[in-house]
Amino acid sequence: MPISTLHQALDRPFDGIDLPFLGPCYHGKVRDNFTVGDQRVLVVTDRLSAFDRILGLVPFKGQVLNQLAAFWFAQTADIVPNHFIAMPDPNVTVAHECRPLAVEVVVRGYITGVTGTALWTRYAQGERHIYGMDFPDGLRKNDPLPEPIITPTTKAGPDDPGGHDERITSAEVVEKGLVPADQWAEICTAAIALFQRGQEIALRGGLILVDTKYEFGIGPANDPNSGIMLMDEMHTPDSSRFWIADTYAARHAAGEEPENFDKEFVRLWYADHGYRGEGEPPAMPAELAVAAAQRYIRAFEMITGSAFEPGEIPAGPRVEQNMRRWMGSAS
Repeated sequence: MPISTLHQALDRPFDGIDLPFLGPCYHGKVRDNFTVGDQRVLVVTDRLSAFDRILGLVPFKGQVLNQLAAFWFAQTADIVPNHFIAMPDPNVTVAHECRPLAVEVVVRGYITGVTGTALWTRYAQGERHIYGMDFPDGLRKNDPLPEPIITPTTKAGPDDPGGHDERITSAEVVEKGLVPADQWAEICTAAIALFQRGQEIALRGGLILVDTKYEFGIGPANDPNSGIMLMDEMHTPDSSRFWIADTYAARHAAGEEPENFDKEFVRLWYADHGYRGEGEPPAMPAELAVAAAQRYIRAFEMITGSAFEPGEIPAGPRVEQNMRRWMGSAS
């Protein structure tokens, strides 16, 4: 995509929208949420979140995330039901209303990370029993794990907007009553299968799916026989870590960090400029926003095998028009 197009979009970013005809809006970090009957309308903005902060706006990011999630939901619907119903606009998903479970399911295929709670950090400090699992001696940072593992976290709820996700073991998920044992077993089986499907498809496009998070709920809300349902998003550069496949082996053998292809480089830029989540973040420079947009768009194209077609900008009027049309057809 021409740089000029990205700069044009940067001048007219999509920072969200209020649509009174859809009812009250709940503004999340990246998505604006509306409840219409037994359906959830998710409007995906260009906001980029890291360090539990909104750092800035990235051109076409919302469209990329929305369309990429729709792609993955279609590619994995045979594994577990998901909440996707329709995409009436490139930035909008209409989904089944679900009752979210209070656990995020993090699946890891590699031992990596630099934070205090990261798998590699704890392993490098000498721990071998981490998150309720035993790890062998001799692993190096960024090694593939013998098999994918699940390291769940509890979710900070809407009544605790400043809260942080807390690490928890699979056994504790059941012991604390967060998810019944039979449902948790079903979720774990589905999560591993989703991750393995994601790795296969990503690798075809030249990317390694390193780790990711899934959110599950009980739905659809209007179905008396509702069960486990995958919701939110999946396998996007916001919710997952990706590495470039072609250079991974050589860089790993040389002791170098893999080439990442997600929003990690934005975090690194802020960290290099002295910001790690405390206080007000510096404004995101235009050059960084454009570079992030290029990365998001390229990830979309590598994963889907399709060229990215930008929606009309500014996005707000287009979204409103398409949602009025959708409301008319749904009534």
